[in-house]
Amino acid sequence: MRALKLGRELTRSVDSAGLRPRVWLLDEITQIKGWATTLKHARDNTLFGGDTVVATGSSWRPDEDVEGNLLAGRAGTTGLRRLRLQLPMTFREYVAAARPNLPLPPVIHPAALMSEPAKAALDTVMFAIDDYDLAWQAHLTSGGFPRSVHAVETTGGHDSAFLDDLHAWLRRDVDPESTGQESIIHLLASLARRAASPLDRTATSAALGYASKSTFERRLARLVASFAAVWCPQRDDRGRPVSGAQSKLYLTDPILAWIPSLLRSGLDAPDFTTLTEQVLATAVARRLDDLEPGRWIAGDTIGYLRTGSGNEIDLTPVPTATSAGPQPTTPIEAKWVDGGWRKEALTIEGRFAAGIVATKTILDTNHPHGPSRPPSSPPSSADRQAVMTCNSGRVTSRYSLWTTACESHSK
Repeated sequence: MRALKLGRELTRSVDSAGLRPRVWLLDEITQIKGWATTLKHARDNTLFGGDTVVATGSSWRPDEDVEGNLLAGRAGTTGLRRLRLQLPMTFREYVAAARPNLPLPPVIHPAALMSEPAKAALDTVMFAIDDYDLAWQAHLTSGGFPRSVHAVETTGGHDSAFLDDLHAWLRRDVDPESTGQESIIHLLASLARRAASPLDRTATSAALGYASKSTFERRLARLVASFAAVWCPQRDDRGRPVSGAQSKLYLTDPILAWIPSLLRSGLDAPDFTTLTEQVLATAVARRLDDLEPGRWIAGDTIGYLRTGSGNEIDLTPVPTATSAGPQPTTPIEAKWVDGGWRKEALTIEGRFAAGIVATKTILDTNHPHGPSRPPSSPPSSADRQAVMTCNSGRVTSRYSLWTTACESHSK
């Protein structure tokens, strides 16, 4: 409150002709305990209530009731989005920044990734498949943080100082009680290695040497609250979470999976199939939150499906908003392969009769058993923005094999 009073006092000269509202930018406010309650009081009881306020932070902590304190009648009356996620660059944004000569296909809604318009969109960039393949691999190497992208694009290597900065950020937000330097590095290495499978928290906690499972789960909750990871729960055929089932946990940017091997000798580099799955999953989660704000915070975006025979589909259909009402997203399976995708597509075919297999170097949109349709992560519809961009160079599916991971970002 003192800072707010001082800020208004130091700018009182602007009120000489009459009271004028201020615009406040409160950066990294989530590091201050009780900030949401303090701002609520100021909005309700001072001139601060008529000002424009932008509050930023690197984490979303459950003990701060942001929605109850700040959104209930205290965030204006317009239809503009009140909570915005500012995450690293999507693949589309990476292409626009680092490969500006590559064509960008139009926007496709995540529920329409196997439509004729999506197939037509892919046809327009088919000539650039090899370029997209290389761009995808570069994106999996650099991630989406601008500083990391710049380093990889200009020097061919990573910025060690930036890696240290990321490590320091995660140690502060995720593991502040630790006195050792290795905790975050080995946590990231373990999560990156296990990302493609449901996470056994008991076994992983023991393998990492945590004193208790609850200590490990607290680290995971903080990682998610810092937007460095996103949960992918098991869901049923209708997209509903399966109670009691283990969830997958994806790191939200590829560079986070590279930190362990780049900062410590002897640790394995991340697997590109797993990285592809994580990037596609994050893109889908981001797009669903764009279409229905709040889904990311609520943990209600993506999900995987386990069949009766024990097979898994990486990204199972979940309900999403469209202009025609709720529709399921397209099922997606990520496989870093140059061939043999049809075998990998059998699980999706058997369960949903159609879907996308995101491969390394294959584009086939004319499967003989059905109409062609599109691919991986999510793009837009008539709502907001998203972008369909070539996934790992190519995507494959039973009714369509696609080269694109549709991504989106809010403006």
